[in-house]
Amino acid sequence: MKGSPHSASGDVIIGVDAGTSVIKAVAFDLEGRQLDAAAIPNRYHTGQGGAVTQSLEQTYLDCAQALRNLGSKIPNLATRTIALAVTGQGDGTWLVGKDNKPVGDAWLWLDARAAPTVERLAASSANRARFELTGTGLNTCQQGTQLAHMLATAPDLLARAEVALHCKDWLFLNLTGTRATDPSEASFTFGDFRTRQYNDDVLEALGLSKQRHLLPPIVEGSETTFPLTADAAKATGLRPGIPVTLAYVDMAMTAFGAGVYTGDKDAACSVIGSTGVHMRAVKAHDVFLNDEGTGYVIPLPSPGIVTQVQTNMAATLNLDWVLRLGQQVLQDFGQEESHGAMVAKIDGWLARTKPGALLYHPYISEAGERGPFVDAAARAQFTGLSSTHSYADLVRAVIEGLGLAMRDCYAMMGDMPKELRITGGAARSAALRQVLSAAVNAPVRVSAREEAGAAGAAIMAAVAVKAYPNVETCIAKWVTPLLGAPEAPDAEAADIYRQRFEVYRKTRVSMLPIWKDLAALPHEKS
Repeated sequence: MKGSPHSASGDVIIGVDAGTSVIKAVAFDLEGRQLDAAAIPNRYHTGQGGAVTQSLEQTYLDCAQALRNLGSKIPNLATRTIALAVTGQGDGTWLVGKDNKPVGDAWLWLDARAAPTVERLAASSANRARFELTGTGLNTCQQGTQLAHMLATAPDLLARAEVALHCKDWLFLNLTGTRATDPSEASFTFGDFRTRQYNDDVLEALGLSKQRHLLPPIVEGSETTFPLTADAAKATGLRPGIPVTLAYVDMAMTAFGAGVYTGDKDAACSVIGSTGVHMRAVKAHDVFLNDEGTGYVIPLPSPGIVTQVQTNMAATLNLDWVLRLGQQVLQDFGQEESHGAMVAKIDGWLARTKPGALLYHPYISEAGERGPFVDAAARAQFTGLSSTHSYADLVRAVIEGLGLAMRDCYAMMGDMPKELRITGGAARSAALRQVLSAAVNAPVRVSAREEAGAAGAAIMAAVAVKAYPNVETCIAKWVTPLLGAPEAPDAEAADIYRQRFEVYRKTRVSMLPIWKDLAALPHEKS
C-alpha cells in the first residue's frame, strides 16, 4: 500500500519481546511513537550440570498478563490494535508434543549441558561445510546442538516431541494455534542463510537427519499473518482475529529497531547490555566467513540482507562485578553505597585515569565466552597490574575491556565499521560511549528508541498489514529519526587502543591452554 501509514484502520501496533529477564508488551502508534509498555519479570531455573530451564506454560501466562496490563494502561486498546507481533530470546529448545502440550521445560540459551556434544560436532570433518551454509559457529546455546545432545542423552524427550520451537514460536503457537518458526532462527541453526530454508547437509552434520520432522514450517512475518484465536483473545484482553506476526529472533529485531539497517554503508549496531551483541547488516553475498568458524549470520526481513553477528557472553555484567567489588570493600568499613551511586562515579574515575594502563579480558561469565571465539573455560583477567594501579584504573580497564572485546568481534567480521550505533543501558554514559567509539575508531550514534526489540517486531507487523509498503519505508519513519548526532572518537585514545588491541588479542590466544588446565583442576562445589 502506498501513501500515508494512516491509510490502515486503527492506530496501534503491539510488539511483544519475551526476553531472558523480562517479557514486555509495547504499544506504538503508526508513526512509530511509543505509547506505553507493560512488563512481567521472566522466571527460569538453574540445575545440575549447567541446566537452565523455563516453564513453557508459565511463559505464555506471563505474556498474556503483560498484554492485559498494557490494556489497562491504554484506553480501548483491543479495538484500536491493528496488529500484534512477537519476538523473543533466541536459541534454546522448546519441545511441544501431542495437543500442543509441552514435553517438558524449555532448555534456554543459557543451558550449558550440550558442551560435550558441541566439542564432538566441532571436531567433525563436516563442521566447516555446515558453517559455510549457516554462517554460524557451534555453541551450547543453539537448538541444533541441544537437540543433538538430547538425542545422545535423553532420547525419550525427542520421542515424545512433535515439534521443536523457540520461545517466540511457542508464544505464537498459543496466540494463533499455528506451529511455525521464522527464517532467522531456521537458517542460522538448521539451514542456508542464502536461501533462508532448511538444509539437509546441515541436519546431517548435526546428526539430526532423522529428526527433520521436528522442524516447523518457516513463515515470513513481514508478509504473512495469522489471526488471534478466541482463546488467546480471552487470555490477553485483545480482539479475536487481530493479525499476529511471527517476528525474527530478538537479537535481529533489537538491532533492526536500533538502526543496524538504515541504508547507510558500513554502519554497525552494538547492544551493550548484560551481554554484548555486535551486528552489521550486509548483502548475503558479501558475508565474511572467518577461519575460526564463529559467530552468527542472521537474516533480516528485507530480501537479500543479513546481519553478521558476534556475541559476548558478558558485557555490562563485568562492570556490575567491579562495582559490586567496590561496594563490598566499602561495606567492610561501614559505608553503604548503592549501585546507582557507584555508577554515578564512573565518569569521574575515567576522567582521572589514563587510557590503556591495564588490559582486561571481560570473560566474567561462568559459561566462558562465545564470541568472537567459543571456549567454555575462558575466564576474565587483568594483565599488566602493578602496585601503582588504583581501583579507578580497574574500573577503566573493565570498560576498555568491553571496547576491545567489541573490536575483537568486529575484526572477526571483516573491516571496522565506519559508524557505530549503540543501544542498551551502557549507552547512557557519555564517558563509556567515548571509550567504545575510540576502541573501534568510529563515530558513535545512540538510538533514543526505548524498546528496540519490540519496535523491530512491530515494524514487521506494520509492513505485514500494509500500513507501510516495505520495511525500508517504515525504518525511515520509525528508526532513522531517533538516531542521535554522531560523536567522533578521540584520535589519541583511538591510537592507544589500536596498539593495545594487538596485545589484547595475543594474550587471549595464549591463554587458551591455561584456561583448559585451570578447568581441569579440582574445584570445590558451591
